[in-house]
Amino acid sequence: MVCPMCLVPLLLVPLINLLPRIIDFLMAKVYAWLGWEYRKPARVPPACPLKPSDNKNSTKAAAEAGAGSTEGTIAKPVVAEESGGVKQD
Repeated sequence: MVCPMCLVPLLLVPLINLLPRIIDFLMAKVYAWLGWEYRKPARVPPACPLKPSDNKNSTKAAAEAGAGSTEGTIAKPVVAEESGGVKQD
């Protein structure tokens, strides 16, 4: 026997995925009832949340390209001494 609460996530995932389509359907029905035309909003295609990072190569190329010029360099923030961040006179 399977615990019913264990099945809740399995049932919620498809429902959540269908939620935008259900809302569009209901909005179309409400607009039709009011005599208006409902146009579905443009949806953004799903994108991969994990993008490959090429930080090692891009930072080396940026460092080599920026080595000759001083324009466009970003100044590093001043770090407080090891006195706990309290400025002493």
